[in-house]
Amino acid sequence: MQYTVELEATIQDMVQKGRGVLAADESAPTIAKRFKAIDVESTEENRRYWRSLLVTTPGLGDYISGIILFEETLDQNTEQRQTIPEAAWAQKIVPGIKVDKGKIPLALSPGDLITQGLDGLAQRLQAYKDQGARFAKWREVYTIEKHVPSLHGIEANAEMLARYAAVCQEEGLVPIVEPEVLMDGDHDIARHTEVTEKVQHAVFHALHRHNVVLELMILKPNMVLPGKDCRRASPEEVASETLKVLRRTVPAAVPSINFLSGGQTSEEATDNLNAINQAGSDAPWCLTISYGRALQQSALHAWEGNADNKEAAQQALLERARLNHLAMLGEYKPEMEGG
Repeated sequence: MQYTVELEATIQDMVQKGRGVLAADESAPTIAKRFKAIDVESTEENRRYWRSLLVTTPGLGDYISGIILFEETLDQNTEQRQTIPEAAWAQKIVPGIKVDKGKIPLALSPGDLITQGLDGLAQRLQAYKDQGARFAKWREVYTIEKHVPSLHGIEANAEMLARYAAVCQEEGLVPIVEPEVLMDGDHDIARHTEVTEKVQHAVFHALHRHNVVLELMILKPNMVLPGKDCRRASPEEVASETLKVLRRTVPAAVPSINFLSGGQTSEEATDNLNAINQAGSDAPWCLTISYGRALQQSALHAWEGNADNKEAAQQALLERARLNHLAMLGEYKPEMEGG
């Protein structure tokens, strides 16, 4: 493979014990919703300022090894006239890019979804790489209902993830493969375990078919959780079910498993991550994060669109990153919150 050395260097820079990935790749509708909650208009300048604030947080690189950016962010600059990817790498935070084009209903498969964006992907990746991106991310989404996801839906989504990952490695970008089984609904944790296991089995079978090099990719899965409308599971139960699925489905060759937060509160996501690392201390993978809202939420509310609050927002982000750093080491305690 042409870019093996580059891909190995990116993995080495991103996969380090105690460091994780910050997801700052919110689509236009999603970031508008986040900004609306703090009465901030989602203008291009406000989005630029916010994402610049994130990557210029002093000390963030101690806990964060990569950042997923949205397309418009690659060309935007910080107040110091660096591009946002350059500012990230100044702290040894590897810049990456979300490349999928969002989900749509899967034809003739009621309830299943599929993600768009494969057309022209190789050419887009070449342009993103020129702008400083070293890895990419693609998300497939699975809802849980009585007859969903279907076998057809699971296999179609796995095929999309594998095709995307193969193109990434062909073009010299490390693929983050994100199959997210949503926690929306009233299903119990056993149902979430069942679906997540089926999804991940299909994903790795597809990756194998497409010759994706497992050592040069990162998996971004959901934790195994009960539905939002079901009783809450303890961190120990989440850890047990999550690790059971991973041990059954994820080859040891995969260097890192970076969990998404998937609708959990910041505190829940950190507590569950800590339990997973404590129970999985002998796991063959690095067990870390690729959190978006669970890292950004407290900082957003500290900022409130006011430049005078920049330092407070950065301190809130840094503290959330530090707590997750401790959880990656299995050393977090809930009483540390607010300290």
